[in-house]
Amino acid sequence: MARQPSSWFRSAVVCGSLLAAAALSLPTAQQAAARPYDPPAGQVPLSTLLTRLQTYYQQTETATEAYNKAKETADQKRTAARKADRQLADQKTAVAASKAQLGLMATQMYRNGGVSPYLSLLGGQTPQDFFGQRHVLGQMAQRQRSVLGQLTAGEAKLKKLNTQAQKALDTAEQAQTVAGAKQKDVQAHLKQVEGMLAGLTGVQITELQKLEQADTDQAQQKFMDSKALGGDPALRAPSLAGDRAIGYAFDQLGKPYLWGAQGPDAFDCSGLTSQAWAHAGTVIPRTSQEQWAKLPHVPLELLRPGDLVIYFKGATHVALYIGDGLVIQAPRPGSYVKVSPIAANPILGAVRPDLGEQPISGYKPRPVPKNAEQPLPIAAQTKSPAKTAKKTATKTTATPAPSPSPTGTPSPSPTGTPAAG
Repeated sequence: MARQPSSWFRSAVVCGSLLAAAALSLPTAQQAAARPYDPPAGQVPLSTLLTRLQTYYQQTETATEAYNKAKETADQKRTAARKADRQLADQKTAVAASKAQLGLMATQMYRNGGVSPYLSLLGGQTPQDFFGQRHVLGQMAQRQRSVLGQLTAGEAKLKKLNTQAQKALDTAEQAQTVAGAKQKDVQAHLKQVEGMLAGLTGVQITELQKLEQADTDQAQQKFMDSKALGGDPALRAPSLAGDRAIGYAFDQLGKPYLWGAQGPDAFDCSGLTSQAWAHAGTVIPRTSQEQWAKLPHVPLELLRPGDLVIYFKGATHVALYIGDGLVIQAPRPGSYVKVSPIAANPILGAVRPDLGEQPISGYKPRPVPKNAEQPLPIAAQTKSPAKTAKKTATKTTATPAPSPSPTGTPSPSPTGTPAAG
């Protein structure tokens, strides 16, 4: 899986660094007052810079997943509120109809003797006819009073439920606001990283890329040597649904990472995995934390293609396992959906959305496309994900928010991180 930095990477990085430097060389007075003096990026050891960069990316992804959860909750509360409104409207219609019916019956009772029962006696053949009519009318009146009472109580209950739903919606929106504030804080950290990277030369950034790749290769080698996957992982087969999820993920290779996005033009980490399984016919939780909390856990030695690999102690990142020690992931801001070594990030564990389903017989893994491990050229980012966010959000109903990240090929500058949404 190891690769050397390509010529496009070096040239694009130099171009990207110059552009970033031009944009970031003059901090605002507010920025200058808000943080202490930072030494020039070139004076910071590359290993320190890499660690700092990865930390900021992980913080970003943590905030993204928090935002995703808050947005999901808000969406659920909105749906509940709309349902309550519909029920309330239906109940009001039923109450109005019942009142109209009761009024009609009252008129009939009046005409038939509700006020002057002697008129009914005069019209009847016997006294028994009179008392029979009075009994029927009394039952009808009692039934209407009962129905009206039930409907009135139901209307009051629905109003109460609607109030509760609105309160829950307000709470969810407050949580989303908190997540948005956290996202802005992380974006401030990312801007610091951009400033550091802007001060590096193309050679230094190439060395930074080499260092991260070396760390990833070393982690992958150590992981595979440990036999943590057990037996020969290349021989394992997915279920039919798992294979469909893998096929969907392959089709997304090269699409940009965008926090809060779940397709079709961009994804964050859990947006990719949840959509992959949704297109396979299985609905799973939206966020990586919920995927870890609610889906069945499987030991790594039984990992099969289609399973989800969860990363970091807080379950803040997720990828789709495709077999042979590889995953497809949406790594982080500024990157693209790509194939990565399974150990590119610290593994927390794995989950299986289709536990109990049988593996495919005679399974043949899909070949990994050429350059599937590499993000698209940085120079091609003439429009950052931020500038395409409006189009994406329109199609996906995903209001952008943050998401962490893995190691793997670093984005020399985390440009394209969407503004708080």
